[in-house]
Amino acid sequence: MGVVLSQEGWMQVAEARVKAGIWVAAALRLAFNDGRGGAVLRRGDADAGGILAVLRGREGISVLSQVSTGDGERAWMRATGPAPVAQDVADAYVERQVGRDPDVWVVEFDAPDYLPPFAGKIV
Repeated sequence: MGVVLSQEGWMQVAEARVKAGIWVAAALRLAFNDGRGGAVLRRGDADAGGILAVLRGREGISVLSQVSTGDGERAWMRATGPAPVAQDVADAYVERQVGRDPDVWVVEFDAPDYLPPFAGKIV
């Protein structure tokens, strides 16, 4: 953790961030330990890349994207909407995100319940 100075002059403790490559390796390990498959579909920047989590279920696909809440907390957003979508819809979303951020990782997990194998707040 590091200390940062806010605009108001208050010192705040900044949340330490795990490097993207390490986070991906840990998430895949959690999936495998839970009996789920997982794979890296696209490697991003090992240190600071964003992450898209593709959840493959029985009725389609859901893509989670990393976001920060209003209070700076890390969370996940169901980027393709609340309901599962078809493969082509998920692919189009991922392609747009890669176009915006060439450092992004894309990691897919078997998720029959559409829940990721890692802990995280979903907004």
